[in-house]
Amino acid sequence: MPRAGQAYAQGRNTATAPGQQGAVSGLSPYIRHRLITEAEVLAPVLERHGPVVGEAFIREVFWRSYWKGWLELRPALWDSYKARLAACQQDRALMARAHQAMRGQTGIDCFDAWAHELTATGTLHNHIRMWFASIWCFTLELPWVVGADAFFHHLLDADAASNLLSWRWVAGSQTPGKHYVARAANIETYTQGRFAPHGRLNETPAPIIEPNPAPLPGLPTAAPLPGGRVGVLLHEDDLGFETLELGGMVPAAVAGLAVPDARSPQGASALAGAWTRHAVQDALTRVGACLEGKSPLLTPDDVCGWARAAGLDAVLTPWAPVGWVADELNRLEQPLAAAGIHLIRHRRAWDETCWPLAQRGFFAFKTHIPALLAKLLPDTPRSSHA
Repeated sequence: MPRAGQAYAQGRNTATAPGQQGAVSGLSPYIRHRLITEAEVLAPVLERHGPVVGEAFIREVFWRSYWKGWLELRPALWDSYKARLAACQQDRALMARAHQAMRGQTGIDCFDAWAHELTATGTLHNHIRMWFASIWCFTLELPWVVGADAFFHHLLDADAASNLLSWRWVAGSQTPGKHYVARAANIETYTQGRFAPHGRLNETPAPIIEPNPAPLPGLPTAAPLPGGRVGVLLHEDDLGFETLELGGMVPAAVAGLAVPDARSPQGASALAGAWTRHAVQDALTRVGACLEGKSPLLTPDDVCGWARAAGLDAVLTPWAPVGWVADELNRLEQPLAAAGIHLIRHRRAWDETCWPLAQRGFFAFKTHIPALLAKLLPDTPRSSHA
């Protein structure tokens, strides 16, 4: 929290050496899985730093909500990505080059070091992710969809919207014609001289222009809270049981769903898969402190049996935005219905408020941030720091 103001704004682009403390928070995997919510992060930032000094940090948290809303309004892009990835994987020569790059065998010292860091830690600094994706697309000339899949496989904070759309943005597809070009001088500056790949990078590439699908007219409708005997199914997209808006309802049973291997055709790395399952188990442990009874960690094949054994009329689950968790929940709906059990997707007020505003680019969305803070965090004191 002390670094979330001016120190973050001034230092967030500097990629320190692995193991060194930089300006970034390291909170991304926890916010991504909602082990901590956006509101829980932003309230103390506002109180300590205020909306002006804390603006850079606040903006980055809202980027996450913007990306989710943008993809939620354009779900066809997720299906298109999966189809394109499947086609790329049929090209053995292409995939051999991609695997060589991910093994850190390109001969570009910075890229190879970052590939090893990603594999070993499941994390990368945001600025490094941008350089990595740009070198992947424009110097190595590999498809962005294969690079996005590699990140899905390895990252602890792998998120369908943030990862997929950030790769498209670097390539020049998300904002048509506007791409991100990794430059040796920029890398030298923001790695503090550790890397300086002069003469090794394509610094004059053309953007990769692809059409964006038109947005849906609005968000899919979220069902109201159900009556009867209701169980809650947490999942890796939302593990904030304590902050779910359940209107006073006390669930008859709670379980967790972890499907990290669904994020990619190559599954999740051992590190990322274990982290995700431990995150879900952490949420279930916290549930146990609130409710009596065991809260199991389930696979999709276990859910119907759990719901029947608990005598549930409905299974309520936090809304999973477009991505692999939503895909798994969609597949669960029919067998649950066949057992007479309704699957209810419950959307948080935060998402209900933010996502519909992701109609255009982020800078149009950004103009709404002051009003969003006033609406979503009305009782949070604001620092008067200028």
